[in-house]
Amino acid sequence: MKRQIAEGPARKRVGILPEGRAPAREHTEITDVAGKAIGEITSGGFGPTLGAPIAMGYVATAQAAAGTPLQLVVRGTPRPAKVAPMPFVPQRYYRG
Repeated sequence: MKRQIAEGPARKRVGILPEGRAPAREHTEITDVAGKAIGEITSGGFGPTLGAPIAMGYVATAQAAAGTPLQLVVRGTPRPAKVAPMPFVPQRYYRG
C-alpha cells in the first residue's frame, strides 16, 4: 500500500464513450490507438439519456485523461472510443 500511495495507482476507472451505435460490454478489451492492450471494460450498454452507448472500465493511468482516444475490441474488431468525464449526464436536481 505504501508503494501505491507513493507512486499512484497503476490503473484508473474511467468513463468511455464509444463512437457509433455498438455498445461495448463487460470484459471488452481496451487498447490504445497503436493496438497495445491497456485495460478492460467493467460495464457498458446503451445510455438512453445520451442516446448513445456508454461504458466504464479500468485503463492504465497514462491513458486516463479525458478526451484520450482509445479502441474497444468488440467481436474482434477495434472500434474507436474516447475517455469521458463521469457522470456522463450532469446533475439537474437540487438536494436540499
